[in-house]
Amino acid sequence: MTSINSVTGVIDSSELGLTLIHEHLVIRSESVYVQFPHLYNEEIELQRAIEKVNQAKSLGVKTICDPTIMELGRDIRLMEKVSLETGVQVIAGTGIYTYHYLPPHFKNRSIDYMADLFVRDIEVGIQNTSIKAGFLKCATDEQGITPDVEKVIRAVARAHLKTGAPIMTHSHSASGTGLMQLDILEEEGVNPSSILIGHVGDTDSLNYIFKVLDRGAFIGMDRYGITRLIGPERRNATVIDLVKRGFANRMFLSQDSCCTFDWYEPDFIEKVYPKWNMTYILEEIIPELKKAGVTEDHIQTMMVNNARSWFEGSTK
Repeated sequence: MTSINSVTGVIDSSELGLTLIHEHLVIRSESVYVQFPHLYNEEIELQRAIEKVNQAKSLGVKTICDPTIMELGRDIRLMEKVSLETGVQVIAGTGIYTYHYLPPHFKNRSIDYMADLFVRDIEVGIQNTSIKAGFLKCATDEQGITPDVEKVIRAVARAHLKTGAPIMTHSHSASGTGLMQLDILEEEGVNPSSILIGHVGDTDSLNYIFKVLDRGAFIGMDRYGITRLIGPERRNATVIDLVKRGFANRMFLSQDSCCTFDWYEPDFIEKVYPKWNMTYILEEIIPELKKAGVTEDHIQTMMVNNARSWFEGSTK
């Protein structure tokens, strides 16, 4: 068993229960939020997050991992309020979300300087609070491994080695960046059993997926509801195939949903992705998987046991 930082205190890995591994309570364009705060209504954002999390809770969700980090507008006090109001355990991440560049503050400082800040989030607290992060996050999109992106990945790896907190990534499967991330993380000494390569389910190329699995990492089938890249039928077919091949213990099902998402006009998401929410998997996807032979034990593995394994596998 392993102790994990949630936003309301330390929990044991045995207490995780049904876990949504990748969901966002609020995403804000960080610089816009700071410079033009009149554009935001924090009370509406809070109440919307509480509503969405309570809907997930009603379907059995006990824990949500929220990888909203720097550049996504992380609001640790809002996460705390949502957790206290709903009773759902929220685990916050630390790291920097960038596809290509870093602010000069980090560009002109060392990797270890950045890593120490991530360690502080985990061991001391986030944003001058005592609320601590429970995992690390980095991102690599179609721009690939730029020098600044590499710097973040290496800092995340070093923070992991100092704290034992597991690592989650945002990857771009079409560009194969999950494998690039693994190259750097392993070069820094990270055991792949502590790594979750996110958004692998954005492709149904088994050739690519097997390459990631062969490295020993977990994979995120974690964007259900986003149909621009690949629809639910193809996502399901890949999950079913992998389950039949014995990989249920290496997959996470989630949605990467956002209760509030300021990148687009307010009604854009509802119009374009009407099922992109925290309950889509539990209400519609899992019943379809079961019809195709995925068992209750498989679901337990993907939705409960794997989260525990990810956190426990990363102990020092």
